[in-house]
This record gives sequence, C-alpha cells and structure tokens, in this order.
Amino acid sequence: MAVRNDAAARISLGDFLAKIRGELVPLTDRFVYFSASPLNDEDLRDYLEDPIAALPRGVKDLIPPVIVLLVPYLERANGKERGNGAKDHAGDGDWIVFERPPEGKALRSAQIAGRSGEAVIALPVDDLEVADAHYEFYHQIAWLTGRLASPDLLSAFSALVHEELANRMHGEVDEESWQYKQALLRRQSKVRDSKAFREYARASFVDTLTLYLHGICCDIDVETGPRQLPSRYLRKRLKMLHGVFPPPKGYAVFPEDLDANPVAS
Repeated sequence: MAVRNDAAARISLGDFLAKIRGELVPLTDRFVYFSASPLNDEDLRDYLEDPIAALPRGVKDLIPPVIVLLVPYLERANGKERGNGAKDHAGDGDWIVFERPPEGKALRSAQIAGRSGEAVIALPVDDLEVADAHYEFYHQIAWLTGRLASPDLLSAFSALVHEELANRMHGEVDEESWQYKQALLRRQSKVRDSKAFREYARASFVDTLTLYLHGICCDIDVETGPRQLPSRYLRKRLKMLHGVFPPPKGYAVFPEDLDANPVAS
C-alpha cells in the first residue's frame, strides 16, 4: 500500500481501515489485525497473541468483534487536549502518521467504531514498549466493556466507589479516574448520585478493569504513592471484577489463586 511507504503521509483511522480492510489477518474468532510495520512471530505474540489469550471469556463475549491496527504513530486531531485527563476512545478525526508527531500531539492509542459495528483499536507500536502497548490495549478493551456492561454490574461497582467516598478514601487507580474524582469533589461535598458521580464511577470502573486485565496477562506492580487508592479498597474492587470476569484457565490474578489455578507450562 503506497501510503505505508510515504513518511510524510497522514491518514485518518477510518480512511486507513477502508484501504486495508481486505488485508486484515484473523487471530481468533473475535480479533483480526493489520500491521503497517513488519512483525516477526515474536512481535506478534508479544503485541497481540499473549494479551488476547489472557482476556476473560466474559469480556470477549460482551464486546463486539475487534480490529487491531498496529501503526507507526498516532497524532491527535488538531492537537487538541481532551478534558479531565480523558484518553482517546473516539478518534474519528485522529491521524495515523509515519513520522513521530510533534510534542503534545502524539497519541498512545485510539479507537473508532467500524462500519459493520466492530471496534477498531489503533496502537502506535513504533512509539510504545510492549508493556505500554499491553496497557493501552487493555484500557481500550476496558472502555468498551464499561460502555456495554450491564446496569447491575455498573451499579455494583458504583456502590463500592460510593462507599470509598463516604469513608473519605483518598486516591485512585490511574490518572483519568483521579481527575474525574477531583472534579467530583470540587463540585459536591456530600456523596450523592449526580452526573459528576456517574462520570467518575465509570472512569474508575474503566481504570480498575484495565489494571485487572493487565494483571491477568502480566506480572505488574501497583505503584504506591499519595494518589494510589489504599490496597484493601483496591483489592475489594479487583475481587468483584474477578467474580464477574474470572480469568481463563491457567491464569491467576491473586497469589492465593496460583495453587487453585496453576499456570500452564
């Protein structure tokens, strides 16, 4: 495809997908991909096969079919920042580019809806280490899950968040939910249902599910610090998600699960 050889080219995610749709490569019954950069077998396993294999069946069954585009770089449309630390989940106007974008315009991932209802996730592999690509992939999957999750699940998670706020628990899981939490606390001093609370609870769900999914796939450390949710509350969230979306056989999230669910050799 000519655009892949033009270092100055920029093309929207939707136009890029239209050009390469006939070249998509199946990975599973739910995932296909295209790579604009050469991938060897080890790269394919690291960037796609391993993180997809670790997804719980409940998540796979909930989300639509997914197209993953592995591209050199992503550039934010018009260089505009998005509010409350929000990540890029609706990137219809964002660009795939073949040279590193200017400072402040680079995206770490983006997502659009495909014309047949599938989700399209773009990852800039020339700009991400494998561990960071895993995080971005899982964050986009978590956002999809949060958008399609049942009201009962979101209500149960919101109840946990409500309890944390009532107990004046400081901190969050990641930057996006932290920013939404600060916005909520600036607007209301008492815990009550509101648009700001629902926005915060949904961002918190997405960030917590991202951590949970990433923890199934990889041995990760939760950084401690003044912005980190206390471990007993974080564990309570993760336990709830574990009950709803148990990991695939051979994967474990908590140390006590290792004996009950030994990792396949």
